[in-house]
Amino acid sequence: LLKQKANSSNASLSACQTDTKKKHPLKAGSSQEIPALNGNGMKAKSPDQRDNGSAKDSPPLAKPKSKSVAADKNVNGTKSDGKGCKEKKKSGNILKEKIDIKHKRRKAEEHAEQQPKEAEIWFDDVDPKDIEAAIGPEAAKIARRNLGLETDPSEQSVEQVLVKEKASEGLTRAVAMDCEMVGVGPKGEDSIVARVSIVNQFGKCIYDKYVKPTEEVTDYRTAVSGIRPENINTGEDFKTVQKEVADILNGRILVGHALRNDLKVLFLDHPKKKIRDTQRYKPFRQRVKNGRPSLKLLCERLLNVQVQTSEHCSIQDAQAAMRLYTLEKKKWEAAVKNKSNNKNCK
Repeated sequence: LLKQKANSSNASLSACQTDTKKKHPLKAGSSQEIPALNGNGMKAKSPDQRDNGSAKDSPPLAKPKSKSVAADKNVNGTKSDGKGCKEKKKSGNILKEKIDIKHKRRKAEEHAEQQPKEAEIWFDDVDPKDIEAAIGPEAAKIARRNLGLETDPSEQSVEQVLVKEKASEGLTRAVAMDCEMVGVGPKGEDSIVARVSIVNQFGKCIYDKYVKPTEEVTDYRTAVSGIRPENINTGEDFKTVQKEVADILNGRILVGHALRNDLKVLFLDHPKKKIRDTQRYKPFRQRVKNGRPSLKLLCERLLNVQVQTSEHCSIQDAQAAMRLYTLEKKKWEAAVKNKSNNKNCK
């Protein structure tokens, strides 16, 4: 009985092993065909082959980069923690500055080429204002520099140059006079007095009156004289002005520019030895290289101020003549005295 049980048990074990072989026909370590989804089969490697395979068959996988590391790189390969943007912006600003400097340098060179060269401005007896109108401000600047008229940055006003502040306003030993005139006659070519202004030695105005016309005015010459009909229609009578002026000039040194014309329209005379005419003073003519210099030219070259820039003012013209006289007063008076002594000796 025991032997029968043992045989029965062995038979069961053999049957079991046979079933197992049928279900798993492949041995361990052999390749196995695995059906793929698309119907193609592929061989699966054994665990030993997968672990011990060569790097060629199974290259090592690269370690995935963390998001934080990837985010730290920008397109240009620089760190994007803010420093890269700043550096890029800074390099852009430097490039822009270099372009601006080149542009400014090129503009300056073009401007310099357009400006007249100093050697080309050779005018001697031409008013810088005329040069400015004909050629331009740079040419006029060069001409003024050549004439010694270059303006000082702290240039004083005309009145500050011509009038002595806090000085006496009364009569002085020398006075300066200037007249404004209007035209009469068919073409306005003849002149009559329209305004008379007198200043003392310090440039203070001591007399200024408009004169009522004695004839019909055909040309007011407003652009030069500054006279308008309303100024002289209510002016002082000519005879009154003539007498008042004569009283002021009596026994005094009379200063002015082209005084012959002023005395002529007033029908007055004055001793020649007491006349100081800035147009006829020889040192002035030599200095400006002009035989008959204008008051405007003398003021520009000798006083470094501009007068008669628009309508003339008889007060300002008288002040300018007086300032030119006081500039040379000692030499001028010494020359007059020497001339008088020489005549007496003869």
